[in-house]
Amino acid sequence: MDVYFSRNTLYCEDCVLTLARLPPNSVDMILTSPPYDNLREYDGINWNFQIFTTIAHELARVLKVGGVMVWVVGDATIKGSETFSSLRQALYFKDHCGLNAHDTMIYQRQGIPLNHKRYEQHFEYMFVFSKGRPSYFSPIRAPCIWAGKSKLNRSVSASSYEKKAASSTITNKPTQVKPDKVIGNVWQYATGGGCSTMDKIAFQHPAIFPEKLALDHIKSWSAEGALIYDPFAGSGTTLKAAYLLGRHFLGSELSPKYCQIAQERLAALSPTLLSCIQY
Repeated sequence: MDVYFSRNTLYCEDCVLTLARLPPNSVDMILTSPPYDNLREYDGINWNFQIFTTIAHELARVLKVGGVMVWVVGDATIKGSETFSSLRQALYFKDHCGLNAHDTMIYQRQGIPLNHKRYEQHFEYMFVFSKGRPSYFSPIRAPCIWAGKSKLNRSVSASSYEKKAASSTITNKPTQVKPDKVIGNVWQYATGGGCSTMDKIAFQHPAIFPEKLALDHIKSWSAEGALIYDPFAGSGTTLKAAYLLGRHFLGSELSPKYCQIAQERLAALSPTLLSCIQY
């Protein structure tokens, strides 16, 4: 047990209280999706930009140097205009919290047709912030359609910069395309029952993201044994993914209802997680 907190624990409380107990530079990675723009009813919980700014500074404080935070967020449309709250938050993390905007990624999903006078909304942002340069990166790879085919590899050698034009040699030699490649920063996931998760109880929460999204990010930005924090733990998807990948988890969730859902999902993984909740 640590001085300020317990690992593999879900605190059923406002994340501001949890963050106040965490020492600076204590969390390896943060993965979360805030209750943005009050798009859904989160058990009576309100959310606004003032609340966000308080939490944002605390998240930056507890993140380790070299650590990464993935902020999954979207925007509401009010009176025909998108709010751009997601972009305001991203700029605040960068301009006021001292974090680097390491990448702007897209979570592409199939949304429910809403018959608006515009194209249907099929994506959310996944802002990847880092505290300094990320200390860990293990990219997700996918099969390459050109695998095994020949390509020309052009190599240049020179004895010195000054004599480069005179002594450089250029050779073209055939090589083979590797069987896989690093994927891009637009990630597509199927959603809904049987796709996001097999845990039926998780759908009692109004806004779960796919387990594979959490698994892919945690694999990408953290090593085994790292501490992963979700300040808006909801149904516990981030916590479950962290545990499955051999990381430690820490979560905060204000709603007792959602805490119980998360606890049931975690307890199904291991009996030792039956007592993961602290009130």
